[in-house]
Amino acid sequence: MDWHEALQRLHAGNQRFVEGKSVQPHRALPWQHRWVGETKPLATILGCSDSLVAPELIFDLGFGDLFVIRVAGNVVARSVLGSMQFAGAYLGTQLFIVLGHEGCSAVEAALEERRGKAGQPGNIEVLMRLIRPALADLEAEGPAALLAAVEANVRRTVSELLATPEAKSHMGAGAFKLVGAVYELETGRVRFLD
Repeated sequence: MDWHEALQRLHAGNQRFVEGKSVQPHRALPWQHRWVGETKPLATILGCSDSLVAPELIFDLGFGDLFVIRVAGNVVARSVLGSMQFAGAYLGTQLFIVLGHEGCSAVEAALEERRGKAGQPGNIEVLMRLIRPALADLEAEGPAALLAAVEANVRRTVSELLATPEAKSHMGAGAFKLVGAVYELETGRVRFLD
């Protein structure tokens, strides 16, 4: 399946989810025997660890359909790069999505730091260090600031991924697609960014 078809399936699955018409694939046993020896996920998703954002549910997909990498703030670290490269090289994934979400607490913490709140303890600071650059040019204030910061963080992550040598070498050939998206908590809709 190429990335065009995979993206269409994700759009259709999210629409079913939003409309409350999820089919929840692979819910009945014996689903586990389908993947013994090989998986071919439709897409790789780099998403936030937030418990309200489960990619398989919001895209109405089942076991084996997605390769999901989750880290607070959907940021890029070496292990994330390795996981994404693994998905492309060994699992044949052609569609990659950076999935942020409304109300992201990790992005909100970085935004609060920017407003003068004291820094974060321990390893949380590592996340803040990876999110801060996305907020450098942020002009929004008030209630719109968090959504603007979430979108800026997704765009920054996409930009970082596109700057890798692996992405540069494969993008020109049209071998894969990388897109950013934001999950809307209240509506359940996934809004793909330009």
